Amino acid sequence: MTALLERIFLLKENNTNVKTEIFAGITTFMTMAYIIFVNPSIISATGMPIEAVMIATAISAAFGTLCMAFFANYPFALAPGMGINAYFTYTVVLKMGLSWQQALGTVFVSGIIFLILSVTKVRETIINSMPKNLKLAISAGMGLFIALLGMESAGIVVNSQAILVDLGDLTAPTTLLALFGIIITIVLMARDIKGAILIGIMATTLIGIPFGIVELPEAIIKAPTFASWEPIFFKADIMGVLNLGLLPVIFSFLFVDIFDTAGTLIGVSQQAGFLDKDGNLPKVNRALLADSVGTMAGALMGTPTVTTYVESATGVAQGGRTGLTGVTAAFCFLLSIFFTPLVAIVPAAATAPALIIVGSLMMKNAIYIDWDKVTEAIPAFITLIAIPFTYSITNGISLGFIIYPIVKYLHGEGKDVHWIITLFGFLFILKYIYM
Repeated sequence: MTALLERIFLLKENNTNVKTEIFAGITTFMTMAYIIFVNPSIISATGMPIEAVMIATAISAAFGTLCMAFFANYPFALAPGMGINAYFTYTVVLKMGLSWQQALGTVFVSGIIFLILSVTKVRETIINSMPKNLKLAISAGMGLFIALLGMESAGIVVNSQAILVDLGDLTAPTTLLALFGIIITIVLMARDIKGAILIGIMATTLIGIPFGIVELPEAIIKAPTFASWEPIFFKADIMGVLNLGLLPVIFSFLFVDIFDTAGTLIGVSQQAGFLDKDGNLPKVNRALLADSVGTMAGALMGTPTVTTYVESATGVAQGGRTGLTGVTAAFCFLLSIFFTPLVAIVPAAATAPALIIVGSLMMKNAIYIDWDKVTEAIPAFITLIAIPFTYSITNGISLGFIIYPIVKYLHGEGKDVHWIITLFGFLFILKYIYM
C-alpha cells in the first residue's frame, strides 16, 4: 500500500511520508469540520432541509478535495465557501426572491464559466500576473485573517460598537480553554512533536469535557439515508437561470470564487514552499480546474460555491505536501456523515488555537516583501491589512490591484505592471462604484 501511495502522490519527491500526510489531513479536517454544521445553518434559511444540506456539504467537500488531490497533487481542501453561502441565502434568495433551485442554478452556471476560464488558462494568467510583493502580502494577510478568525471564535476578541473590536472576557470558560489549547500546542511544537496541532485540538477537546464545556454525544453513530438528501439532490434549476438572464448574480459568484481561490492558493502555497523563483504556482491550472469542477458538482449536490479553504494551511503546517493530505481530509468528511454527533463535540475553543498558531506561521512571509521600495511596499501593506480588517480576501486583493498600478504609472514604472493587473484594477474600481 505504501508503495502504491508513493507512486500516486510522489511522497519522497515531496519530502514527506504516509504518516505525516495522514496527520496533516486529519488536522485540516478538524479545523474545517465546522463547515458541516455552519453551512446548513445558513443555507436552511432558504427553505432547504438542514439535514439534506449537511449531507451535501460533507459530500461536496470530499468530492472537491479529492479533485484537488488527484488533479494537482496538492494538500488543499475544498468545501462550500463561507461568505458566499450568506450571499446565496440572504441576497440571492431572500432579498432578490429567487428560489433556492434557481440560486443553485446560478452557482452551476458560474462553475461552467470557472471551468472555461481554467481550461483556457485565463485564471492561471491572472494569478501568475500578480506582482511578487502582492503575493507575499496576500499570504501574510491571510495569516492575520485566520488568526483573527481564531481569536474571535475563542472569545479573545469581541465586537465593539465603540472601537470595532475589543478584548473579550479572558475568564470565560471557553476562552480559558482556548488559551490552554494555544499554550499546549506551542509547547508541543517547540518540542518538535509530530502532529502537534492535531494533538493540541484533541487535548483541548478532552480537557473541556470535565469542565462542562464539551458535552458528550448521546450517540456516536448516526447513519444518514438518501431519503434525507433527495429533496435537494440534482434540484438545481439550470434552465430557469438561463431564461432569467441573471448575469449579475452569476458574475458575483464568479468574481468571489476567482479571487478568494487565487488568494488562498497563493497564500498557502507560499507557506508550503510550492511557488517557484518567480513567485508562480506550478500546476495552478490543475488546482483551478479542481475548484471549478467542485463548484459544479456542489451545485448539483445542493450547496453553493465550493472553494479552496484557507484552513488548508493547518495541514501544511503539519507537514502536508501532497494530495494524500487531501485524500485523508476527504475521507474524514465522508466519515463525518456517519459520525456527526462525534464531530459536533469538537468546540470552536479547540480549533481556534490551531488557526491562531498557523496565522503566526504565515506571517513570516511579510519579511520577504521589498519594504525599501515605497511603490512596492505600500500597496503590499494595504493588501496585507485589508484582508483581516475587511474580513475578506477578495477586498484585500481588490485594493492591492487598484493602488499598485496607479502608483506605478504615476511614478513612471508602468512597464513593471502587467496589463491584466491594470484591467482588473479598473474593474475593481467599477465594482466599488456600482455594486
